[in-house]
Amino acid sequence: MTDQTSDLPGGEPDPVDPDITKALSGLPDGFGDFARIFQDEIRPALQAREGDRLAAIAKAREAGYVGGGIGIVGVLIGLFVAKLPILAIVAAMVGFGYAWWGARDVTKLGKEAKTLLVAPIARQFELSFNEAPGQVASIYRHHDVGIVPDWDRDSYEDLITGTRKGVDFELFEAHLEERRHSTDSKGRTQTRWVTVFRGQCLRFAFHKSFHGRTLVTRDAGFFNRFGGGKGMQRAMLEDREFERIFEVYTTDQVESRYLLTPDLMQNLVDMEKTFHGGKLKCCFDDGELLITLQGSDLFEPGSMFKRLDDPERVRELLSDFAAVFNIIDAVMANRRAQDPGRDA
Repeated sequence: MTDQTSDLPGGEPDPVDPDITKALSGLPDGFGDFARIFQDEIRPALQAREGDRLAAIAKAREAGYVGGGIGIVGVLIGLFVAKLPILAIVAAMVGFGYAWWGARDVTKLGKEAKTLLVAPIARQFELSFNEAPGQVASIYRHHDVGIVPDWDRDSYEDLITGTRKGVDFELFEAHLEERRHSTDSKGRTQTRWVTVFRGQCLRFAFHKSFHGRTLVTRDAGFFNRFGGGKGMQRAMLEDREFERIFEVYTTDQVESRYLLTPDLMQNLVDMEKTFHGGKLKCCFDDGELLITLQGSDLFEPGSMFKRLDDPERVRELLSDFAAVFNIIDAVMANRRAQDPGRDA
């Protein structure tokens, strides 16, 4: 990480704001410089846009009040005065449309704030960040190992790529949809798109193959009896709490116990909480660990109704990165324990 200093005589850095230090305290090792980085690099860029945030919020509020008023008055007139339901519908649409128009600047600023926050953090870890990467090829690996379903239409965003301790990794958001057809009583066919997966996908390449395949899925109750696929058996683990949440199948019982240590299992549970996601699935296969979580977006800047330079914004992002790094560190440690004579 770069060493940030001010222009004070003697090259001494400005003291870090105690509020920033407090907000960013308790982060893992390797994150200690971010109070300084936030104060010297990230916060000034956010403060420069604070006026834009206030203007956007004022515009959105005004448009919300006006649009709401148009909608309410128009619906009342349409239903109870003019007795024209269509007028009520049109009024509601106009009011909603005006409110939506007024909120566009807030949405636009939120996207810009995300870049102002994520890009400098990614640079400090020597990572790449791409908000609109197009199709991400590794989604097919997630499909091959059975942790995302079939799809007909896909879109991707917020791709993070980089290396930690010799492990190449990528993290991205995927939205997968399936085309479904239905026929009504008159024989007319309708097509609709149904979301089959929306959430985070992670891929870690450890460069040395695992001996077998180990699949971690959610506990499916009755459907557990169908197992994890051809040649896989239910893994016998010692952590009952983990087994209460997840089902584990493997082709190598010994390796699965080395891989899924209590530390790694706790990291997987913590990742769900940190990412505000659910239904975590993962698979160790051919030197790769692939993970999916369904749920909310990552790397979002938070509410635009609080100051842009609130340090809690960057703390949430750093917690996301820490959750990813913890998985890498745990797997590396487990593989070294499995075979001390070779690198992970």
